[in-house]
Amino acid sequence: MIDYIVPILILLAALLALRRKENAYNLLLDGAAEGLRLLTSILPALILLLTAVHMLRASGAMEQISTFLAPAFRFFDIPPETAMLVLVRPISGSAALAVGADLMKEYGVNSPVGRTAAIMLGSTETTFYTISVYFGAAGIRNTRYTIPAALIADLTGFVVASLTARWFY
Repeated sequence: MIDYIVPILILLAALLALRRKENAYNLLLDGAAEGLRLLTSILPALILLLTAVHMLRASGAMEQISTFLAPAFRFFDIPPETAMLVLVRPISGSAALAVGADLMKEYGVNSPVGRTAAIMLGSTETTFYTISVYFGAAGIRNTRYTIPAALIADLTGFVVASLTARWFY
């Protein structure tokens, strides 16, 4: 059924346009052109974020930062092994998934670290990616209060994920 969603949506759009006596093909072309304009506006921010994450992981800086922040993680009752995930998740979802997969491979999916990582991946957001996409699409340049508020929400998500893994497993 899921394979038919896009063709069904295109068919519904065409039928709606025919009902309104509008040119469905031109409407679809206009929508595609608008999508490309949106892509060109957000692509530079996405390239910057992905490059920065790759450089930090390749240089070993993320591991050093994780080691440095381990006492803070213990203070918040977050397993220090998940420090890399906590640092990467607000920046890149794909990098966070890779880190989560590595944690689960090393510690096991049913381990406290594996369960905590899984809950963290499901309960937090790729903050900088989301801000760059949505704010870029809306043309908003000032993120003065958004970033600190979103990072506090992420920290709350990480702490609650850790507590949830402990309480329920």
